[in-house]
Amino acid sequence: MKRELLVRHLQAWAAGALHHARRATYVHGYADADDGMAAEAAVRVLADLPGLSRGRELSMVAVGADVTGVGERLTAAQRDAGAGAGLTVLPVGGGTDERLAVALRAAGAVRVPLLGFLDATAVGEPPAVTTVGAIAAGKPAEVLLALPPGSPVDPYRGLGFPLVTAAELATGPEPGEVVAFATTSAKSLESFKEALWAVDEFAGVRLRDPADPERHLIDIALRPDPGPLRRELLAHLSEVGRATVTELRTFALTETVYRAADATRVLHAMIDAGTVTREPAHGRLGGDVVIERAPS
Repeated sequence: MKRELLVRHLQAWAAGALHHARRATYVHGYADADDGMAAEAAVRVLADLPGLSRGRELSMVAVGADVTGVGERLTAAQRDAGAGAGLTVLPVGGGTDERLAVALRAAGAVRVPLLGFLDATAVGEPPAVTTVGAIAAGKPAEVLLALPPGSPVDPYRGLGFPLVTAAELATGPEPGEVVAFATTSAKSLESFKEALWAVDEFAGVRLRDPADPERHLIDIALRPDPGPLRRELLAHLSEVGRATVTELRTFALTETVYRAADATRVLHAMIDAGTVTREPAHGRLGGDVVIERAPS
Protein backbone atom coordinates (compact mmCIF):
# COMPACT_ATOMS: atom_id res chain seq x y z
CA MET A 1 0.00 0.00 0.00
CA LYS A 2 2.84 2.41 0.83
CA ARG A 3 4.51 1.51 -2.44
CA GLU A 4 1.34 2.29 -4.39
CA LEU A 5 0.98 5.59 -2.57
CA LEU A 6 4.59 6.44 -3.44
CA VAL A 7 4.09 5.53 -7.11
CA ARG A 8 0.92 7.60 -7.42
CA HIS A 9 2.42 10.69 -5.81
CA LEU A 10 5.78 10.31 -7.53
CA GLN A 11 4.12 10.23 -10.95
CA ALA A 12 2.24 13.46 -10.26
CA TRP A 13 5.22 15.19 -8.63
CA ALA A 14 7.79 14.32 -11.30
CA ALA A 15 5.55 15.39 -14.17
CA GLY A 16 4.89 18.75 -12.49
CA ALA A 17 8.52 19.28 -11.45
CA LEU A 18 9.86 18.72 -14.96
CA HIS A 19 7.17 20.91 -16.44
CA HIS A 20 8.33 23.91 -14.39
CA ALA A 21 12.07 23.23 -14.14
CA ARG A 22 14.83 21.71 -16.26
CA ARG A 23 16.28 19.77 -13.32
CA ALA A 24 14.74 17.94 -10.39
CA THR A 25 15.87 15.45 -7.75
CA TYR A 26 14.15 12.53 -6.03
CA VAL A 27 15.83 11.05 -2.95
CA HIS A 28 14.86 7.58 -1.74
CA GLY A 29 16.02 6.91 1.80
CA TYR A 30 16.43 3.43 3.32
CA ALA A 31 16.68 2.17 -0.27
CA ASP A 32 17.93 -1.25 0.88
CA ALA A 33 14.78 -1.87 2.97
CA ASP A 34 12.12 -4.29 1.62
CA ASP A 35 14.81 -5.71 -0.71
CA GLY A 36 14.78 -2.46 -2.66
CA MET A 37 11.35 -3.14 -4.17
CA ALA A 38 10.03 0.36 -3.48
CA ALA A 39 13.19 1.94 -4.89
CA GLU A 40 12.93 -0.24 -8.00
CA ALA A 41 9.29 0.79 -8.46
CA ALA A 42 10.37 4.43 -8.21
CA VAL A 43 13.01 3.97 -10.93
CA ARG A 44 10.42 2.49 -13.27
CA VAL A 45 8.08 5.43 -12.69
CA LEU A 46 10.81 7.98 -13.35
CA ALA A 47 12.16 6.16 -16.41
CA ASP A 48 8.73 6.36 -18.03
CA LEU A 49 8.43 10.15 -17.80
CA PRO A 50 7.87 11.82 -21.18
CA GLY A 51 9.58 14.99 -19.96
CA LEU A 52 12.97 13.26 -19.98
CA SER A 53 12.87 13.20 -23.77
CA ARG A 54 12.56 16.99 -23.92
CA GLY A 55 15.93 17.94 -22.50
CA ARG A 56 14.93 17.67 -18.83
CA GLU A 57 17.23 16.12 -16.21
CA LEU A 58 16.12 14.05 -13.23
CA SER A 59 18.40 12.58 -10.57
CA MET A 60 17.40 9.77 -8.22
CA VAL A 61 19.58 9.53 -5.11
CA ALA A 62 19.13 6.13 -3.44
CA VAL A 63 20.55 6.15 0.10
CA GLY A 64 20.83 3.20 2.47
CA ALA A 65 23.12 1.27 4.77
CA ASP A 66 24.40 -1.07 2.04
CA VAL A 67 23.09 -0.32 -1.45
CA THR A 68 25.48 -2.53 -3.43
CA GLY A 69 22.84 -5.06 -4.44
CA VAL A 70 20.09 -2.48 -4.67
CA GLY A 71 22.22 -0.29 -6.91
CA GLU A 72 22.67 -3.15 -9.36
CA ARG A 73 18.92 -3.78 -9.41
CA LEU A 74 18.18 -0.10 -9.95
CA THR A 75 20.62 0.06 -12.85
CA ALA A 76 18.99 -3.02 -14.40
CA ALA A 77 15.50 -1.58 -13.90
CA GLN A 78 16.58 1.69 -15.47
CA ARG A 79 18.02 -0.17 -18.46
CA ASP A 80 14.99 -2.46 -18.84
CA ALA A 81 12.64 0.54 -18.77
CA GLY A 82 14.58 2.15 -21.61
CA ALA A 83 15.37 5.35 -19.74
CA GLY A 84 17.50 7.79 -21.69
CA ALA A 85 20.32 10.01 -20.54
CA GLY A 86 17.88 12.34 -18.76
CA LEU A 87 17.62 10.02 -15.73
CA THR A 88 20.62 9.57 -13.42
CA VAL A 89 20.52 7.05 -10.55
CA LEU A 90 23.05 7.59 -7.76
CA PRO A 91 23.27 4.83 -5.08
CA VAL A 92 24.88 6.05 -1.83
CA GLY A 93 25.77 3.69 1.01
CA GLY A 94 26.67 4.37 4.61
CA GLY A 95 23.23 4.96 6.14
CA THR A 96 20.34 7.31 5.46
CA ASP A 97 20.71 9.53 8.52
CA GLU A 98 24.48 9.60 8.07
CA ARG A 99 24.72 10.25 4.32
CA LEU A 100 21.52 11.77 2.94
CA ALA A 101 22.41 15.45 3.41
CA VAL A 102 25.88 14.98 1.91
CA ALA A 103 24.47 12.98 -1.00
CA LEU A 104 21.98 15.72 -1.83
CA ARG A 105 24.69 18.37 -1.91
CA ALA A 106 26.85 16.15 -4.13
CA ALA A 107 23.91 15.64 -6.49
CA GLY A 108 23.32 19.38 -6.80
CA ALA A 109 19.86 19.09 -5.27
CA VAL A 110 19.89 22.52 -3.60
CA ARG A 111 17.34 25.00 -4.95
CA VAL A 112 15.81 22.59 -7.47
CA PRO A 113 12.48 20.71 -7.12
CA LEU A 114 13.11 17.95 -4.57
CA LEU A 115 10.95 15.09 -3.32
CA GLY A 116 12.09 12.73 -0.58
CA PHE A 117 10.68 9.34 0.41
CA LEU A 118 11.84 7.93 3.75
CA ASP A 119 10.31 4.62 4.85
CA ALA A 120 11.84 4.02 8.27
CA THR A 121 9.41 1.28 9.34
CA ALA A 122 11.92 -1.50 8.64
CA VAL A 123 14.59 0.02 10.89
CA GLY A 124 12.09 0.62 13.70
CA GLU A 125 13.12 4.22 14.41
CA PRO A 126 11.91 7.48 12.83
CA PRO A 127 14.37 9.43 10.65
CA ALA A 128 16.46 12.04 12.39
CA VAL A 129 15.04 15.53 12.31
CA THR A 130 18.19 16.76 10.59
CA THR A 131 17.72 14.17 7.83
CA VAL A 132 14.21 15.35 7.04
CA GLY A 133 15.29 18.97 7.37
CA ALA A 134 18.01 18.46 4.74
CA ILE A 135 15.30 17.81 2.15
CA ALA A 136 13.95 21.32 2.73
CA ALA A 137 16.93 22.58 0.68
CA GLY A 138 14.90 21.89 -2.45
CA LYS A 139 12.91 24.68 -4.10
CA PRO A 140 10.15 23.61 -3.84
CA ALA A 141 10.62 20.71 -1.45
CA GLU A 142 8.44 17.96 -0.04
CA VAL A 143 8.90 14.68 1.77
CA LEU A 144 6.81 11.54 2.26
CA LEU A 145 7.55 9.70 5.49
CA ALA A 146 6.56 6.21 6.62
CA LEU A 147 7.10 5.97 10.38
CA PRO A 148 6.89 3.09 12.89
CA PRO A 149 3.61 2.75 14.85
CA GLY A 150 3.13 5.44 17.47
CA SER A 151 5.74 7.80 16.00
CA PRO A 152 4.96 11.50 16.55
CA VAL A 153 4.88 13.87 13.59
CA ASP A 154 5.40 17.09 15.56
CA PRO A 155 9.25 16.87 15.48
CA TYR A 156 9.10 17.34 11.70
CA ARG A 157 7.08 20.54 11.84
CA GLY A 158 8.92 23.82 11.46
CA LEU A 159 11.73 22.40 9.31
CA GLY A 160 10.97 24.57 6.32
CA PHE A 161 7.75 22.77 5.43
CA PRO A 162 4.77 24.99 6.29
CA LEU A 163 2.24 22.27 5.44
CA VAL A 164 2.34 18.93 7.28
CA THR A 165 -0.30 16.21 7.44
CA ALA A 166 -0.41 12.61 8.67
CA ALA A 167 -2.51 9.46 8.54
CA GLU A 168 -2.32 6.16 10.35
CA LEU A 169 -2.46 2.87 8.43
CA ALA A 170 -4.20 0.43 10.74
CA THR A 171 -6.13 -2.85 10.76
CA GLY A 172 -7.45 -2.76 14.32
CA PRO A 173 -7.35 -0.92 17.65
CA GLU A 174 -3.58 -1.13 18.00
CA PRO A 175 -1.49 1.73 16.58
CA GLY A 176 -0.52 1.38 12.93
CA GLU A 177 2.29 2.77 10.83
CA VAL A 178 2.14 6.53 10.34
CA VAL A 179 2.34 8.11 6.90
CA ALA A 180 3.27 11.80 7.01
CA PHE A 181 3.65 14.31 4.22
CA ALA A 182 5.37 17.68 4.48
CA THR A 183 5.48 20.22 1.68
CA THR A 184 5.82 23.88 0.76
CA SER A 185 2.92 23.67 -1.73
CA ALA A 186 -0.82 23.53 -0.97
CA LYS A 187 -1.40 22.18 -4.48
CA SER A 188 1.01 19.32 -3.82
CA LEU A 189 -0.68 18.59 -0.50
CA GLU A 190 -4.01 18.29 -2.32
CA SER A 191 -2.38 15.95 -4.82
CA PHE A 192 -1.04 13.76 -2.01
CA LYS A 193 -4.44 13.58 -0.35
CA GLU A 194 -6.04 12.54 -3.65
CA ALA A 195 -3.46 9.76 -3.96
CA LEU A 196 -4.02 8.70 -0.34
CA TRP A 197 -7.75 8.16 -0.86
CA ALA A 198 -7.28 6.49 -4.25
CA VAL A 199 -4.90 3.67 -3.26
CA ASP A 200 -6.21 0.12 -3.26
CA GLU A 201 -7.09 -1.24 0.17
CA PHE A 202 -4.59 -3.93 1.09
CA ALA A 203 -5.03 -6.74 3.65
CA GLY A 204 -7.75 -4.89 5.53
CA VAL A 205 -5.69 -1.73 6.05
CA ARG A 206 -7.79 1.35 6.74
CA LEU A 207 -6.99 4.95 7.64
CA ARG A 208 -7.16 6.47 11.08
CA ASP A 209 -6.92 10.19 11.69
CA PRO A 210 -4.27 10.74 14.38
CA ALA A 211 -6.28 13.73 15.64
CA ASP A 212 -9.53 11.76 16.09
CA PRO A 213 -9.98 11.11 19.83
CA GLU A 214 -12.37 8.24 19.04
CA ARG A 215 -9.72 6.53 16.87
CA HIS A 216 -12.30 5.67 14.24
CA LEU A 217 -11.08 3.47 11.36
CA ILE A 218 -12.06 4.78 7.93
CA ASP A 219 -12.41 2.66 4.82
CA ILE A 220 -10.27 3.94 1.95
CA ALA A 221 -12.65 5.34 -0.66
CA LEU A 222 -12.96 8.29 -3.01
CA ARG A 223 -15.89 9.51 -0.85
CA PRO A 224 -14.81 8.54 2.68
CA ASP A 225 -16.97 8.28 5.78
CA PRO A 226 -17.49 11.91 6.90
CA GLY A 227 -18.11 11.09 10.58
CA PRO A 228 -14.62 11.75 11.97
CA LEU A 229 -14.26 14.96 9.95
CA ARG A 230 -17.61 16.22 11.22
CA ARG A 231 -16.47 15.65 14.83
CA GLU A 232 -13.14 17.37 14.23
CA LEU A 233 -14.70 20.39 12.52
CA LEU A 234 -17.15 20.82 15.39
CA ALA A 235 -14.36 20.48 17.96
CA HIS A 236 -12.29 23.05 16.05
CA LEU A 237 -15.23 25.47 15.92
CA SER A 238 -15.70 25.05 19.68
CA GLU A 239 -12.10 26.16 20.13
CA VAL A 240 -12.00 29.09 17.70
CA GLY A 241 -15.64 30.20 17.95
CA ARG A 242 -16.14 30.89 14.25
CA ALA A 243 -14.18 30.42 11.04
CA THR A 244 -14.51 31.02 7.33
CA VAL A 245 -15.10 28.19 4.90
CA THR A 246 -11.56 28.74 3.57
CA GLU A 247 -10.11 28.37 7.06
CA LEU A 248 -12.09 25.18 7.67
CA ARG A 249 -11.03 23.73 4.33
CA THR A 250 -7.41 24.48 5.23
CA PHE A 251 -7.89 22.90 8.65
CA ALA A 252 -9.23 19.71 7.06
CA LEU A 253 -6.39 19.61 4.55
CA THR A 254 -3.55 20.09 7.03
CA GLU A 255 -4.85 18.83 10.39
CA THR A 256 -6.90 15.77 9.36
CA VAL A 257 -6.62 12.88 6.91
CA TYR A 258 -9.32 14.48 4.77
CA ARG A 259 -9.22 16.76 1.72
CA ALA A 260 -10.47 20.32 1.46
CA ALA A 261 -13.33 19.15 -0.78
CA ASP A 262 -14.44 16.72 1.94
CA ALA A 263 -14.77 19.66 4.34
CA THR A 264 -17.04 21.48 1.88
CA ARG A 265 -19.33 18.44 1.60
CA VAL A 266 -19.48 18.03 5.39
CA LEU A 267 -20.22 21.74 5.92
CA HIS A 268 -23.15 21.56 3.49
CA ALA A 269 -24.55 18.60 5.44
CA MET A 270 -24.08 20.30 8.82
CA ILE A 271 -25.76 23.49 7.60
CA ASP A 272 -28.72 21.50 6.29
CA ALA A 273 -28.97 19.64 9.61
CA GLY A 274 -28.81 22.87 11.63
CA THR A 275 -25.63 21.78 13.42
CA VAL A 276 -23.84 24.96 12.34
CA THR A 277 -24.95 28.35 11.10
CA ARG A 278 -23.58 30.41 8.23
CA GLU A 279 -23.21 34.13 7.59
CA PRO A 280 -24.60 35.26 5.22
CA ALA A 281 -27.47 32.83 5.60
CA HIS A 282 -28.10 32.35 1.88
CA GLY A 283 -26.14 32.10 -1.34
CA ARG A 284 -23.17 30.09 -2.51
CA LEU A 285 -20.97 28.54 0.17
CA GLY A 286 -17.93 30.57 -0.82
CA GLY A 287 -14.64 30.80 0.97
CA ASP A 288 -15.53 34.00 2.84
CA VAL A 289 -18.74 32.58 4.36
CA VAL A 290 -18.41 32.45 8.16
CA ILE A 291 -19.36 29.22 9.96
CA GLU A 292 -20.31 28.96 13.64
CA ARG A 293 -21.70 26.18 15.84
CA ALA A 294 -25.45 26.45 16.29
CA PRO A 295 -26.69 27.16 19.84
CA SER A 296 -27.46 23.92 21.65
